[in-house]
Amino acid sequence: MRSFTHLRFVPLVFLLATAPLLNGCVGLAVGAGAAVGVAAAEERGAKNAANDKGIQLLINDKYLKDNQYLWRKLSITVVEGRVLLTGVVGTEFSRDEATRLAWAASDRIQEVINEVQVTNSGDLLDSANDSWITTQLRAKIATDKNIVDINYSIETVNGTIYLIGLAQSDDEIQRVTEHARIIKGVRRVVSHVWLKTDPRRRPV
Repeated sequence: MRSFTHLRFVPLVFLLATAPLLNGCVGLAVGAGAAVGVAAAEERGAKNAANDKGIQLLINDKYLKDNQYLWRKLSITVVEGRVLLTGVVGTEFSRDEATRLAWAASDRIQEVINEVQVTNSGDLLDSANDSWITTQLRAKIATDKNIVDINYSIETVNGTIYLIGLAQSDDEIQRVTEHARIIKGVRRVVSHVWLKTDPRRRPV
């Protein structure tokens, strides 16, 4: 299961037109009362969530127009202007191009974190197992009363879990990481989570 901030297969215009109908798409407030409620409950707030969604859609559209290979292969997650790219491509050139096009999509981007994996074949991706890993981790942190799970986005690629979001404390980050590490099939856990008190945080 891709994280709820991941949209890949729909052109920008269609996404904007149908945004109120999309389950789980946080931050597009117009006509989406439930989504607004979820966004408001996040540490980043509804306004930043909406702006992050806009950045995500712009990158998605940039890939669609300029490089459909990347559009098909990559996942885009955005938290307070920090863009996390995940997926699998066949060459280092494609990996670098993913970063370049992402930066070109919006002047609101504060950081591009490229965690795209390069293999000899861009098709080497165990999607079913990765989805199951993500589902298990999402369930584990949702039932841990010491974790505000809504603040975390999760992507799993070939057994590697990538985390991004905002944590209440170092202890919370540690708890999420420990939950992730004990899931069968997980090879490693990469965290790009910031504390909510991190001085690097900026409004989008």
